Amino acid sequence: MTSALAHIQALPSWLVGRVAARGRGLVAEALAAEGLKLAHHAVLAATAEYGPVAQADLGRRLGIDPKDLVGLLNHLEGAGLLLRAPDPADRRKNAVTLTPAGAAALTRCATLAEQANAAFLSPLTPAERDRLTALLTRIHEADGDPQPEG
Repeated sequence: MTSALAHIQALPSWLVGRVAARGRGLVAEALAAEGLKLAHHAVLAATAEYGPVAQADLGRRLGIDPKDLVGLLNHLEGAGLLLRAPDPADRRKNAVTLTPAGAAALTRCATLAEQANAAFLSPLTPAERDRLTALLTRIHEADGDPQPEG
């Protein structure tokens, strides 16, 4: 008979959670070389994709609480990676724009994240990696969660 703990640890949801935590940890460790966290990487990527973007819209797109977003933006702006300025369309709002240094940091972060993911998936063959990614994508898309996590 299987123990209650062994039963829990064999559930796909438990395994995915443990594996995801390990993967996030590897990427977080890699991004720390840039002095950034996962959320910083997501903000840089979203700003590159949508910018200039209203600060409030950026927070909504990423699902980040406005108070938390201010701290992330303060850090990134202080590091010279993005700028906040009055939005030309509505001067009451701030528009967030990536700087050239921010674009370069985003490129470095993408490389670091790719390297961390390669190490993370190293126990698998290339075909297994592709299959795992396809299956996880299918589960994620069925969830209907459009928010990127970084």
